[in-house]
Amino acid sequence: MPRQKFIAGNWKMYTTLEQARELARSVAAGVDAETARRLRVAVCPPFPWLLPVGEVLRNTPVALGAQDCHYEREGAFTGQVSPYMLREAGCQYVIIGHSERRHGLQESDEFLNKKLHGALRAGLHVIFCIGELLSEREAGQTESVLLRQLQNGLAGLTAEQAAALTIAYEPVWAIGTGRVATEEQAQQAHAFIRAQIAERFGSTAADSITIQYGGSVKPENAAGLLRQPDVDGCLVGGASLKADSFLAIVRAAL
Repeated sequence: MPRQKFIAGNWKMYTTLEQARELARSVAAGVDAETARRLRVAVCPPFPWLLPVGEVLRNTPVALGAQDCHYEREGAFTGQVSPYMLREAGCQYVIIGHSERRHGLQESDEFLNKKLHGALRAGLHVIFCIGELLSEREAGQTESVLLRQLQNGLAGLTAEQAAALTIAYEPVWAIGTGRVATEEQAQQAHAFIRAQIAERFGSTAADSITIQYGGSVKPENAAGLLRQPDVDGCLVGGASLKADSFLAIVRAAL
């Protein structure tokens, strides 16, 4: 059975409250029942807009996700958000390990692994991001970087948990830069990731796991990327902030 495509929008630290509501309304209006039957669609707004956007998305095929979480259920962690709070707010998904947190906020593989386990305990579906810097790609280190991030980041998972995971391959040099990995580069990285999942968790998990591409995805390049056999969807940044461009990527996945 072919894997279902998954298109998720990461709104990052953008939108006003009214812009967020209107964007959610427009995205939901563009995802009909037939589209929802064939693929998954989610949006991940900033924390303050989760509840109002969740209200807009209620009873629609579009799922709600968050951009990060802490690993504990509760505690004295000022400024942090628990995965259980996200569940109560209506989230089905959470992004963990985005490069803007790995490199901008220096979050380690081990710290991200704790977040991953915390999110899974709370019953959230995790979009776990990995990817190499430009200097690492130019030094021929892409696969060794991905291997380290997978080994450390997914430590302690069962095969069943791995099978239900979404991995987002995001070459850091392509995020927000306008550059994009070629279709061949994306496929090569995705095939490597799937092979590592098979080696660590077995062929069933590797066949089931969703591997998205992220990094300057636009309507113009989405179709070519999504045609690759190991590219199961896209984690969309800037292009998810306009409903027409995001929905064009959704249509490309069909």
